[in-house]
Formats: sequence, C-alpha cells, structure tokens
Amino acid sequence: MSFSVVCEFWIALYISQFLGNVLDIFRRMSAGEALNSAVWGLRWQVRVSILLVCVLSAVNGQIRYSVPEEMRKGLFVGDVAKDLGLDVKRLISGRARLVIDGNSQYVELNQNKGHLVVKERIDREKLCGQKSPCSFSLEMILESPLELYSITIEIEDINDNAPVFSKKDIHLEIGESSPIGTVFLLDGAADPDVGMNSLQSYTVKPTDHFVLKQHSRADGSKYAEMVLQSGLDREKQSEHSLILTAADGGDPQRSGTVKIHITVLDANDNAPVFTESLYKVTVVENALGSTVVAQVSAIDADQGYNGNVTYSFTHMEDGTPPLFHIDPHTGEIKLTGHLDYETVQNYEMNLQAKDPWGLTGASKLVIEIVDINDNSPIITMTSFSGKIPEDSIPGTVVALISVQDVDAGRNGQVRLRVDENLPFKIKTSLRNYYTLVTEKSLDREKVSRYNITLTATDEGLPPLSSMKTVVLDISDVNDNAPAFSQSVYSTHVVENNSPGVSVLAIQATDPDRGQNSRISYYLIDSELNGNPISTYFSINSEKGVIHSVRSLDYEQVKEFKILIKAQDGGSPPLSSNTTVLIYVQDQNDNAPQVLYPVQTSSSLVAEMVPRSADVGYLVTKVVAVDVDSGQNAWLSYKLQKATDRALFEVGLQNGEIRTIRQVNDKDTVKQRLTVVVEDNGQPSRSATVNVNVAVADSFPEVLSEFTDFTHDKEYNDNLTFYLVLALAVVSFLFITCLVVIISVKIYRWRQSRILYHSNLPVIPYYPPRYADTLGTGTLQPVYNYEVCRTTDSRKSDCQFTRPCSQNVLIMDPSSTGTMQRMQSEQNILDEPDSPLEARYTIPEEQAEGSIVGNIGRDLGLEVKRLVSGKARIITRGTRQYVDLNRDKGIIVVKERIDREELCGQTTPCSFSFELIVENPIQLYPVRILVQDQNDNAPQVLYPVQTSSSLVAEMVPRSADVGYLVTKVVAVDVDSGQNAWLSYKLQKATDRALFEVGLQNGEIRTIRQVNDKDTVKQRLTVVVEDNGQPSRSATVNVNVAVADSFPEVLSEFTDFTHDKEYNDNLTLYLVLALAVVSFLFITCLVVIISVKIYRWRQSRILYHSNLPVIPYYPPRYADTLGTGTLQHVYNYEVCRTTDSRKSDCQFARPCSQNVLIMDPSSTGTMQRMQSEQNILDEPDSPIEVS
Repeated sequence: MSFSVVCEFWIALYISQFLGNVLDIFRRMSAGEALNSAVWGLRWQVRVSILLVCVLSAVNGQIRYSVPEEMRKGLFVGDVAKDLGLDVKRLISGRARLVIDGNSQYVELNQNKGHLVVKERIDREKLCGQKSPCSFSLEMILESPLELYSITIEIEDINDNAPVFSKKDIHLEIGESSPIGTVFLLDGAADPDVGMNSLQSYTVKPTDHFVLKQHSRADGSKYAEMVLQSGLDREKQSEHSLILTAADGGDPQRSGTVKIHITVLDANDNAPVFTESLYKVTVVENALGSTVVAQVSAIDADQGYNGNVTYSFTHMEDGTPPLFHIDPHTGEIKLTGHLDYETVQNYEMNLQAKDPWGLTGASKLVIEIVDINDNSPIITMTSFSGKIPEDSIPGTVVALISVQDVDAGRNGQVRLRVDENLPFKIKTSLRNYYTLVTEKSLDREKVSRYNITLTATDEGLPPLSSMKTVVLDISDVNDNAPAFSQSVYSTHVVENNSPGVSVLAIQATDPDRGQNSRISYYLIDSELNGNPISTYFSINSEKGVIHSVRSLDYEQVKEFKILIKAQDGGSPPLSSNTTVLIYVQDQNDNAPQVLYPVQTSSSLVAEMVPRSADVGYLVTKVVAVDVDSGQNAWLSYKLQKATDRALFEVGLQNGEIRTIRQVNDKDTVKQRLTVVVEDNGQPSRSATVNVNVAVADSFPEVLSEFTDFTHDKEYNDNLTFYLVLALAVVSFLFITCLVVIISVKIYRWRQSRILYHSNLPVIPYYPPRYADTLGTGTLQPVYNYEVCRTTDSRKSDCQFTRPCSQNVLIMDPSSTGTMQRMQSEQNILDEPDSPLEARYTIPEEQAEGSIVGNIGRDLGLEVKRLVSGKARIITRGTRQYVDLNRDKGIIVVKERIDREELCGQTTPCSFSFELIVENPIQLYPVRILVQDQNDNAPQVLYPVQTSSSLVAEMVPRSADVGYLVTKVVAVDVDSGQNAWLSYKLQKATDRALFEVGLQNGEIRTIRQVNDKDTVKQRLTVVVEDNGQPSRSATVNVNVAVADSFPEVLSEFTDFTHDKEYNDNLTLYLVLALAVVSFLFITCLVVIISVKIYRWRQSRILYHSNLPVIPYYPPRYADTLGTGTLQHVYNYEVCRTTDSRKSDCQFARPCSQNVLIMDPSSTGTMQRMQSEQNILDEPDSPIEVS
C-alpha cells in the first residue's frame, strides 16, 4: 500500500480547516480591509488555480505529526518532503504553500529543506480547551500540476498549568450537633491541562475531625467531599482551619491550595434532605432566558427558624454560573444565558440545601442539552470556471463545492444534490467537499447553456436547506457521428435456411448534413470457430441489409454476434458500431442418442436385480440426450418390448426402470427390455435401446443364462430348450382341445334348450357386450366421471384424518430393535405468559454429582428460601436426569445423560423441568441444553458388508477419468462437528486408479482404465468424524474392472457345473413330455370316437337343420358396439364449497347408436339415437324412452 493511500484517511478529517482559510479570504475581501490589492489579487489567483488543479488531480496523500505544546519558534515538526515522497525541487517548482484554517498560523514550510517548523507559540489549552486529543489541520498545495496534501498536527499536552481554586478561602458553618459522617461539598479546583496532567487528587490537613473523599463525574472531572469523622464541640473549639490541596498527575507535579475556615454553630441536629439524590432534566438549546429548567426541593425536619432552607450551587465549572440561577428560597432553577449544543452538550452541578445553623444536604443536577436543527448548510463554490467543452467525457470535474453545517449528529449531516434532469451529478470528494461532474455526454447543438441549481439539505427535523444557482456554458466541438436506433439488434433465423436470404435491415442516422451525413455500412470481420464471420453473413453497404451467405446449422452454432460499423463521409470520418445478435432457431433434425446403457456387440452387459427387490426397486436408468433444443429435446421413455411386462415399467420423463411388483423365485433370470426414447419434435424422432436384466442374487445364478462355458453345457442348454418347447406346444394343444370340447358341449346344451324344450320358461341370457339400460336388470349402472380441479378455488374442504393417538411410536437409534413410546405433552410454561426460564448448558455423559448450575443465585433465591419452601424439581418425563441440592442451592447430575438417546438427531438438544417453591408457591421453568460429545462412531449404510455373498461394483474398461464407481454412504448419530464425516482411502489394490471424495465419499477413477488393470480390485475406505478425539469406521469395497460377466467369473466366483443336475432336468422334461403327449393323443382318440358315434346316431334317428334364432333379452342394449364391456373405474371426488365454477365433465356414451329392445314388439330390434347426457336426471344415469 502506497503512502498516499494511507494518508487519504487523515485528509478527510482535516480538510475543513482548508475551507475555513478560503472563507476567510472571501470575508476579508468582502469587508474591504486595507490590503495591498495587487498582493491579494495574486494570492487569490494562485489559490483558485491551486484548488482547480486539485480537483482535477485529486488528493495525493495525508500525513500526521505529533508535537508538544509550547515549542519554540523554528523548531522542527516533520520532514514533509520525505514523508510524502516528494523531491525538494518539486516543492520549489510547485510553489508549495500551506493553507491553514483560522487566523493563527502555528507552523510554516521551509521549501528549501522540505521541513515543517514552528512559526509561533502553540498553547493547547487556548487552542482546544478540554478537548482531547487536540489537533489542527492544514493543507499543502503544489502547482503545475495541482496536488493537495492534508497535514494533521496533534498537540500533546504538557504540564504547564497548576490546579487553581476559584476562591482563596472557603468558609463553612457547621453545627456542633452534626452527626458523624455528614458530608460537606467543597469547591473544586480547575486545571486546563488534560490527561494525566489534569487534576488527579485532593488532600486535606489536618485530619483530626474531617476526612476527605474524592469522586469523579461522568466527564472525568474530580471533586472532593469533606466528611465529619469525629464530633465537634463549639465550647472547646469554635473555629477550625484546614488546608485543601489539589494536585495533578504531571511530571513534575503541580498543585494548588485553599484554606478552609470552619465556624462551629450551636446545636441544630437535623440537616436538610433533598427529595432526590440526583435530578436529571433536558433542555433544548433554543430555550429562552428565564425559562424554568428544574425545581428542586429539600426537607428539614426541624421546625420554625431552624427549618428554613436556602438553596445554592456549591460547585460550577468555569463559565457555568452565568447560564443558570437558583432561587435560594424556592429552589427554582432558571436559565439566565444562551445555550449552544455545539459548544457544551451537558452540565453537571452540585446542589446544596442549608438551614440557618449551617447543616447542609447535597444533591446533584444533570442538565442535558438537546440539539435542534438551527443552522442551515452553507454552499461555497471553491472552484468553478464557468465553461466546459462539449466533448468532455462523463466524469469530468466541473466545479469543487464546499458545504458546511455546524449542527451535530443528523442535524449536521448534509446531502448535496443537483436537478436530476441535468447531465450532471454530485460526487463526494472529501469530508464536506463535493465535486460537480458530468454524468452524460454533452451536446452543444441541443443545449448550449445550463443553469445548475445546487441544493444542500441536512437531515434534521425539520430539515433545513439552502440553494445556489450557477451558470455553465458549453463550448462547441465537432462530435456528431452516425447513430443507430438500437445498441443491440436481434433477430431469429431458422436453421437449414437457403443461402442469400435476408436476415435483418438496420439503419443509422447522422444529424450532420451533406457528405458528412452519407452513411456506409461495413461488417467488422471476426472469427467464429476458426472461420471469418464474413463466410456466414454479408451486408449491403448502402441499405444496411444483412444477408446469410450459407445455410446455418443450429447444432454447430446457436448464436451469432456480429458487429456492424456505420461510417459517415466527413473528414476525418466518424463512425459508430452496433451489435447484431442472430439466433438460430432449432428444427427437429436430430434423433435422440442413448448414452447409457452402452450397446456393444462383443460383450453382454446386464443389470442385476436381487430377488428380494420390492415394488419400485430402481433397476437402472436409461440416459439419452438430444442435441436439439427446446421441445425438440424433450425426451419421453416408453417400454416397447419386455420379457415380462408385468415386472418392469419405465418412467415416462426420467427413463428410470423400476419394478412394479415384488420379484419372486418364479421370475426368469434373463430379462430383456426394449426401451424407445422419443423426442417432442414435429415430426418426432426416436431411438431404441435394449436393456438386459438379470434377476438373481449372485453371479453364479446369472451364469447359466448369460454365459457359455463348455461344449457339454451348450448341448444341455439346447436340449433343454427343445424339450421345454415341445412340452409347451403339446400342453397347449392338449389344453386347447379340452377348451374346445367343453365349449361345444355347452353350446349344444343351450341349443337343445331352445329347440327341443321350447315349452319351458326362458332363462334370460345376457350376452357379453350388452348392458342394462333401464337400471332394472342384474348389471349395476356404470358411472364415468372425468374430474378436474378448478383453478380459482380459494380453499379446499378436503379433510384428512389425523392420528387418533397423541402417542408417537419412534425407533431408538441406539438400541437394537427396541421400540419406545414418547408422550407428546404440552406444558403451561410453553405459553408466552410463562416467566423467563433459567438456562444451563452441560456436555452429555457427565458423571453423577457434577454441578450443572447455581439455581438459587441465578433465580435470586436464598438458600433459606429453598429450604423453607421445600424446593423440589418436577420433571415432565419418567426419568429425572438432575436433582436439586437445597442446602447449597445448586443443580447436580443425578443419572447419565445420553444426548442421542434423549434427542436423537434433534439439534439443539434440551430437556426442561420446573422448580417449585412453596409458601408461597412459586414456579420457575428451567431448561438444560445438552451438548454433544463424540461418543458414537460413524455407521456405514452402503455398501452393505455381508459374509455370505460377494457384492462388487462393475467398472467398464472404457471408463474415463472421473468415472463414478460407487458412493460410500455413512451416518453419525452425533450432532454438530462430531457428525461431520470425511472419507479416506486406506488401502487399495491399485492406488493410482481410484480416489475417494473427502466430503461426499464418491469413489472415482483418477486415470483412464486400461487392459492391464487387474479385474479384481479391493478398496478399504475409512470414514472418520470430526470429533475430539475422532472416531472412525472402515468398509471394504470390491470393484470388478470388466466389460461383461464372463470376465468377472474367474476372479469372483468358482462355478462347478453339476452334470447330474442337467441330466435330472432332462429326464424330468422327457417324462413330462411323454405324459402330456399321451394325454393329448388319448383325448384325440376319444373325440374322434365320439364324433363317429354321434354321426352314426344322427343317421339312425333324425337330422335337424332348423336355424337357431338369436335371443336378445328385452332390456339390454349394446352400449359400445365392440362386443366387450369397458372397465369400471371408481373415483372419489371432493368438490370445494367456494369454487365459483365447476370444471367437472361427465362422459357421454362412447357409441351414439344404442340398441334398444322395444317392449311393444316381439323379438324386434331397433336403433335409437342417444343425444341426452347421463346427468340430465339426478336419479338415473341413463334415461331410455
């Protein structure tokens, strides 16, 4: 950091003195003092030039010096040139000079040496009074260029003043019956020095009857009280003389003395007593004279003459007595002078009430002065030239302005503002200094002169303000260039466009005329993806029309940003640029691309699903992308084919393949799913992916379906397949045969009932595609509703059940399978009207008898009160963790506190109870916060460690750097930093291949996997918490580096193919095939035999060729025309009571033609057009006429 930067802070504090000097020049010039006009004119020009250049050059630095007061003239103060990093030649050439606020110039600058020396005697007390620290500021100005440096000189106090009493003698009259301990206020001494050099102590001698007590006021001043320590006897000694000495703390020490003459009065044994020991009043600083400030009163228990009381001030600071007057008889205190908050903010006075016999009472009066906003800001144009060129850049300084407000606090905080419609703004430069700068570019052709009104407003109530108007002329330059109507143009072009198509037409304007207003357009060439932008677009130089040179591709470039230059014909030519953004709109010209699972022809990759998988088990996720954008890239996933559709489903939006039922032992190991990924474009494009799923718990179960190991196994598998196929075909034929026989039998039985037994009553038959239309048949009416929630419902009347019991069953995480009930109770102390509760914080696992806190002291109860009131603790639960020791008033630990058992994962953890005290009954709530200790090690949730089976994560050999292998998931039942977990790789088969995320536990590859890497990798991960001391847990992770299951087999499993098992399977299949074949052939033989028999019987008996007339029951009609009844869906619908409209729509019959039985006809069917809605009648879903 440079020295100038450090000094900028100090110049902000003391620049006000620089302004005072400038104001002094104005005052003297306006007053017409007898000065040499040439000299003062030269000095004024130099100072104005210095200030103007100071504004343009800014403040370069600030320095601070400390010197003791009373230094001789010419003594060295500081090396200004060295401290500011300036050369002495620069001081001489820049005509360095000091600008000091005020009439006294205490220091001067030696330009030849660059030293700051004492010019005249500096008296700190005269300069600052009691203000500490004491300092004054000045500015050093250099010209060519103008530089302004602020210098602050702090005056250190020396002990050059001794304490002085305002009186030479102090006369006191004290009654001889004054009790021991009576206090007598003494006039204090004044010491204009500050700090240790000020008044520090009082002493009095002799001390036979009196002792001195010293006190300090709020402002640090000290005063003394004389206390009677032994009785007085007027008959023995009627007068006493004492010496009061006041000493400061300087070196050498100075002191002052005063004599105290004490006259002992005859007996008067009651001293006046003030009604208050301290009177406090506030007075606004503009209070008028004779205003009553306060009324004090003292009471004397004596009667008659001895009870008369007179009031007086016993100690006043210098300058204070003229401001206030106390009526000696009434005690009324009035204002006699003028108050000024800016000078003194408060007054502190000692009051004395004295009876006729000299007995006194003392009190104190503190008067606080309230500041009012009684000073308006003063605006001074420190530097202002009156002209500025129109090509001035924004931020150019126009004027330096000084604003002063002598009020304090918010009344003295000033805001300077300028009219917002003008192209100027106010910037804060230094304390109380502002600069008027240009905010926008100026144009003399539009406005040639500005009347600038400056308004300074303070923050008082009410605020005071002042205004000043200055005139600024704008000088002309040639500054008109072509201007575009927009800084940025944008347009859209559909990809795959035709070359030469018009994209956009832009236009610029120039307020100039003739050749200077003739505009030509140029394309500013740049590169995009290594190609010049001109290979994509061109522009007509006269009309500004942009054309596309080539066909655009959204997938290659989505957005073009080109710069167009408009140049006029002037000399020199002026130009301006604009940006044109060309957005390429996407077309659906790309099909989705499946990223996972990767489709390979050389190896088989399958997802493993354990047979214990429940409903919703995530098998895998199909990940696809579409390089198009917008709705063209919105992808949906559908299950096209599946080995078992009832087992898996695909998420429409996320592509997650999950189970839709519980996996069981009957499910085939090998499952093959075909998923279609389709985008939302018009027309849409799609891609398919095959997903192999293995339903098994370990690799050995997968082997028989996904791999081939020996020639014998291939033969067995083929034989088994053909046997199963043959068995299935024969079984199907056999079952079909049985179904046909049963159907024919039923059909013939029904025909026989119609043809040969017509005299019997007709049993109604309801064909499968007819439904009851009148509601009087046997089929229940079907109601179909399409329900929509209204968007303008303001509330919902749907009510959901709450738990019937307030008892909540929770699992205790620290136990094994143990359940406990927690009673949800509400204590009266939880209400806002409860008393403030006592709170303590203790760590868990504290030893029995450990002290929790001193409840008696904290609640303000004595031990006697706890014992007499039979204080005891009332707990909310069944366990009492703490107990009360009434004899000591403390709370101690009664039994072990386990934070995890008490609160689980709740943070913060606390328990509360009530302390009850009887006679009278008092109830105090107490809450104890239990801090967590690191007493639990992390628990690894995944991967699960099992001894019976081996679980491995699979990493393909094509995995790149950063490939996510798996994630170690662990928890810690502790809380806070004790539960912050970190993961580290302790051991690994190949440390150069894997790494573990320190915070998230993700195991990733740190290099490219290659063919040389071992298939079997074993990692040991340590999970460590952040407690002190820390606790940890380890987990072993098995990783298989392979592309398919056969590669993993030799490393992770040892399969022995039991030939006996295959032989037995084949035997059972052959046996089953033989049995089913025998049954099928037998069935065929029986059917043929029966057919021949019946044919022969028909020839013998008779042969009937009567046609069968279909019978339709009278009250049923075809409702769909498709021969099958629709599924019935039941919905429970809740309507809101304040919905302003109903969006509920009810379904109409899907087929407009309803076949109705005319009850007046005999067996005749007719069709009727149904146009009536099912909700036209409230009591009947369908009305038939």
